[in-house]
Amino acid sequence: MPTLDAPEERLRKFKYRGKDASMRRQQRMAVSLELRKAKKDEQALKRRNITNVSSDPASEQLTKGVSLNLQEIINGVNASDPDLCFQATQAARKMLSRERNPPLKLIVEAGLIPRLVEFLKSSLHPCLQFEAAWALTNIASGTSEQTQAVVESGAIQPLVELLSSPHMTVCEQAVWALGNIAGDGPEFRDLVISSNAIPHLLALVSSTIPITFLRNITWTLSNLCRNKSPYPCKKAVKQMLPVLFHLLQHEDGEVLSDTCWALSYLSDGCNERIGQVVDTGVLPRLVQLMTSSELNILTPSLRTVGNIVTGTDHQTQVAIDAGILNVLPQLLMHPRSSIQKEAAWALSNVAAGPCQHIQQLIACGTLPPLVALLKNGEFKVQKEAVWTVANFTTGGTIDQLIQLVHSGVLEPLVNLLTIQDPKIVTIILDVISLILKAAEKLSEKENMCLLIEEIGGVDKIEALQLHENPQVALTALNIIENHFCEGEENGTILPALDQDCEYLNHLTKNYQGPTTSKPRTTP
Repeated sequence: MPTLDAPEERLRKFKYRGKDASMRRQQRMAVSLELRKAKKDEQALKRRNITNVSSDPASEQLTKGVSLNLQEIINGVNASDPDLCFQATQAARKMLSRERNPPLKLIVEAGLIPRLVEFLKSSLHPCLQFEAAWALTNIASGTSEQTQAVVESGAIQPLVELLSSPHMTVCEQAVWALGNIAGDGPEFRDLVISSNAIPHLLALVSSTIPITFLRNITWTLSNLCRNKSPYPCKKAVKQMLPVLFHLLQHEDGEVLSDTCWALSYLSDGCNERIGQVVDTGVLPRLVQLMTSSELNILTPSLRTVGNIVTGTDHQTQVAIDAGILNVLPQLLMHPRSSIQKEAAWALSNVAAGPCQHIQQLIACGTLPPLVALLKNGEFKVQKEAVWTVANFTTGGTIDQLIQLVHSGVLEPLVNLLTIQDPKIVTIILDVISLILKAAEKLSEKENMCLLIEEIGGVDKIEALQLHENPQVALTALNIIENHFCEGEENGTILPALDQDCEYLNHLTKNYQGPTTSKPRTTP
């Protein structure tokens, strides 16, 4: 069935590693939330039925050749004759099913919704039930105010009861209407859940129903998983997860896409909620779907796995065991920058784990494509790649940091020191500082300093001492003073700093330093 694309902003999360183990563990326990703008290939919140569906050939015969204006529709809907009610309701539904400019506002203002809700209860007239459910589906696909008008007229409970209708088309239209209501937001979603819709929806899932029906059920279930202010209740999640696991084994692209989106919503939360998803055993199939050539499957499966690796070390290890690190290197080279960014984000959270995870990351060949992104990726992707390197250097062993340097990471990092993003510049400076400290422990500091100088790093770091951002300026100053201020004793020639001393002393006195452990914030 056709969909109306609806861009949305999705709350996402990220675990950031501080500079010491205790802070990293604290960040693991309290994952910080952040807003990220989603791409246009996100799942639709609501869908309007503009398809030419017929519930029964006989129902179309009843109104063949009949064309009613709005006043005639109002009169007919309020009539006592069931045939007139049917004709008027079908005429209203056809108006609401126009592909362009459907008169949703006019129908609402005409006061027809209460009568349409009454028609849902007309079990002796399934054709009337169908037309009323279709009309209400399309009204609920409109603005929040229009959806609210449907809810306040008492539509949810009779729609839930129609999920048990012996007439499949009536049942399917009720599923669609409830999906639109739930998709409006957490308040109406919870009203649908509290009306006991989920058991009835789950009972409809079978291998014998038409694929279009199964797609609608899956999409409606995904809307019942959506939104997290608040999250859907634990009981509802527990009811839905086994069926979502079952649907994830399906071969239909739309069913898979909506199932993956549902799992992405459920895994976008605390470690306990991530655990609920992981414990269903979905990870091997999700990793398999990350290799799909269909963007509508790849995107939500990657998002779900990315959410999972924001969890505990154990949850991340389960994802690694399922093969995530075998797929991420290829996704870092995906032609779509949005996929590159998601893959780099997921990789950064693997790199935020213990050194064992970092070693597995190295073994799976992720460093070469990561360096390539730092060199040539779009800026939004480069930023994610920088975070990956930052987490790597924070939690890696000295040997692992040396492997990182050998991969060629320093030159693209140094080249990014000229960007107009103080946060990313500061992170890069921190990375350089950690690499220098590791080299010092190996008695290779002189060679590392020379390498940084050869790629233009010293000049760029020196220039950053006069940066308008205090944290950037002081981080650059610390690197110069701690690693490049030994005069000519080790052959390293440094720029003179005397002329900048007064300015830098002023910064030192006024800069209070970071007040948090640097959690991720909105890019």
